[in-house]
Amino acid sequence: MRSPLAIAVGVILLGMAPSPAPATTPTPPPPPPGRSSTVAGTAVTWGVSPSSPKGPNGRAMFTYKLDPGARLTDYVAVTNHSARPITLSVYASDAVTTPQGGFDLLPAVRRPVDVGSWVNLTARTLTIPSTSRVDVPFTVTVPANATPGDHVGGIVASLAATTTDAQGNRVAVDHRVGTRIYLRVTGELRPALALEDVRIRHHGSLNPFGGGDVTATATVRNTGNVRLGTQPMMDVAGPLGLGAGTASGTALPEILPGGAVRTTVRLSGAPPLFRLAVTTAVTPTAVDGQVLDPPPDTPSHRVTVWAVPWPQLLLVVLVAGAVWAFMAVRRRRRQRAAENLDRAIAAARDQGRAEAAATTAPATSPLRITTTGEGPPPSGPDNAPTPTATPQAGP
Repeated sequence: MRSPLAIAVGVILLGMAPSPAPATTPTPPPPPPGRSSTVAGTAVTWGVSPSSPKGPNGRAMFTYKLDPGARLTDYVAVTNHSARPITLSVYASDAVTTPQGGFDLLPAVRRPVDVGSWVNLTARTLTIPSTSRVDVPFTVTVPANATPGDHVGGIVASLAATTTDAQGNRVAVDHRVGTRIYLRVTGELRPALALEDVRIRHHGSLNPFGGGDVTATATVRNTGNVRLGTQPMMDVAGPLGLGAGTASGTALPEILPGGAVRTTVRLSGAPPLFRLAVTTAVTPTAVDGQVLDPPPDTPSHRVTVWAVPWPQLLLVVLVAGAVWAFMAVRRRRRQRAAENLDRAIAAARDQGRAEAAATTAPATSPLRITTTGEGPPPSGPDNAPTPTATPQAGP
């Protein structure tokens, strides 16, 4: 059983190439302008571009510079390149910057509150014959209290169709093709960017002879009133500036006022020097050749992260252990060699003494004790003669 009808919104393609066909004379369709859809088994293709009362005039988008309270009239060309008539809804809406940095318009269900609400089209629904064009007039009325700066939107031609998704559900798809509107209201311009939610991470490498990766992820928000571009940068340095390195992220060509883009900058080969100082910065740059005078400030974010060289420390421990083991074995071998030498010397000395004692034994003779009568006997209570010993030659 199929679920109830779902609603989906198609992708917006803006800045379509102008069609050379006049509004009243059908001509063979030019190459597809970049958006093609299949409706009820028949391919239909249409385009939207800036125009004049007599047809497209070569503009790629609507670009205006108006004072608060100003009003103007312009034309948008909606061209059917298909071989069958089509009915389109035409409306204006506000532009937004997607989190990935792309350009998009609000969904059709959301009412515009900025430049999209300042546009008044004379026709909201168009039925265009095959291979024909309609030039639709519209007015732009800038409110008297409009804020200075850039206001961005677009004019869309939409075709609703139904299809079936992978689960078998019937889905209503809103195919949209449009062209951009860049309107600058005169007054004080305040170009400014801000860094928000900055997160720094260090990912070490298992290779002790290689560095790790330092990744900075941040949100770049346009806090001013002018469209700005930028290219995120990141500087990494260890203590005393050792191992300094610089990396740049993907260029962000356009961030609308109030818009924000999530971006990432990665530096490979950062040496793990225990503590790394990481500085992330974004320098505002002008778009479409505009001049920022004076140049706006460059927001930056500085933080210190730990980068412990675990593989290098493990390698040092292993090398130190190997050196200690080598020295210990060598010292033990030297001690054993010295002990063996001492034992050998002692054994040789004992053997030499033994051999000397065996070859040269000492001569021994018995003693004979005699007394002599010469001289007076010694005085004293003992009055005993002193014995003397004389050796004899033989038995």
